[in-house]
Amino acid sequence: MGLLRRGSRPERRGTPFSALVVGVGNPGTEYDRTRHNVGFEVIDALAAQLRITLKAGRDKCLLAEVHDGALHYLLAKPMTYVNNTGQAVGPLARRYGISEVERVIVVHDELDLPPGSVRVKVGGGLAGHNGLRSITQHLKSQDFVRVRIGVGKPASKERGADHVLGRVPVSERQLLDEAVQRATEAVLLVLRHGADTAMQQVNAS
Repeated sequence: MGLLRRGSRPERRGTPFSALVVGVGNPGTEYDRTRHNVGFEVIDALAAQLRITLKAGRDKCLLAEVHDGALHYLLAKPMTYVNNTGQAVGPLARRYGISEVERVIVVHDELDLPPGSVRVKVGGGLAGHNGLRSITQHLKSQDFVRVRIGVGKPASKERGADHVLGRVPVSERQLLDEAVQRATEAVLLVLRHGADTAMQQVNAS
């Protein structure tokens, strides 16, 4: 059964949105195509595939409401910068009645995975990711679903910021482009068939 269950009790008036898909990234063209913004790229790919447009919302984000057959969910790109991602995610989840934290899907870069790899995970540690830390603080739980895109580790901890915010070599950028497409499919798997199925299919590849 998918993440979005028929017959779920609506938690707000109007169409109940049963999931919130968040891409982690930094606003501004200077951050486009950096390792830290692969989460944004997945949200953009989903929007393009669904032929919808994200618009500025009141919760410090670009937002789209998706009605895809029986699925009703939200796509969001927080405009808060990575370190404060939770400032958008917390209010969004509350306003749209998404009270179960496992219905929040966060797409983000992952230093602990090789460049171009994609993994799905429910809960777990924060791996030093300030965006995940901020989301955890505002949701008061770290049991949300993560779609993780590997960007590899820098040569040293001191070069962490340069690694995630700097220019990406062409060969690695191609790996990331392919990973963004796989991560887009992974998000749809979570929405349509649930996190367990997504983990079995995505993590085995």
